[in-house]
Amino acid sequence: MLDSFIYISDIIGVITCAISGVLVATRLRMDPFGIIVLAGVTGIGGGTLRDIMMGATPVFWIVDNTYIYAIIITALLSVLWLHRIHRFPAYLLPVFDAFGLAIFTIVGAQKALMFGFSGPVAIVMGCVTGVVGGMIRDILSGQIPFVLQKEIYATASILGATLYVVCDYFTLGAIFSMAIAMIGTLSLRLCAIYYHLSLPVFSNDREA
Repeated sequence: MLDSFIYISDIIGVITCAISGVLVATRLRMDPFGIIVLAGVTGIGGGTLRDIMMGATPVFWIVDNTYIYAIIITALLSVLWLHRIHRFPAYLLPVFDAFGLAIFTIVGAQKALMFGFSGPVAIVMGCVTGVVGGMIRDILSGQIPFVLQKEIYATASILGATLYVVCDYFTLGAIFSMAIAMIGTLSLRLCAIYYHLSLPVFSNDREA
């Protein structure tokens, strides 16, 4: 049951992040190849780097092609949907991103613990899984990634991964731990979006 829950959560995360990639690609008027590329890197980029760093090779989507099919189908349906509504509300991208961040963070942390890594490493792997796909998407589309700006993005991922590791340490149950951690990540990220919360920024610019 746990394996099925994690697998379904991972697929949902891929779909959610693929949609955010499509939103960016269509906003920038990319061709079908560009749309698929952005959907793909957003959906599986973080997990791919995580698996490479942990030595879990071949990486997950090479072993299970369901992830590839999910990205292609999601990209196609998203384009058709966006063509129908002509334009999408500005809040959709950060909201889809938030759900993908919450799911991927916990899946990444859980996989690291399953492979026998320590709690701190699991937190890092959770953050890598959560934020790297969006970073690659933003870099390819010529934007400064969320995680490098004042957005509460990586902070929410670190919170969620930490919650999961702590819950796992106290053996509160895997599904319960994942639910608590996902809610924590999602709540912080959505609150930051809604209330325009951000981290302080620093600059060394000085007036002459």
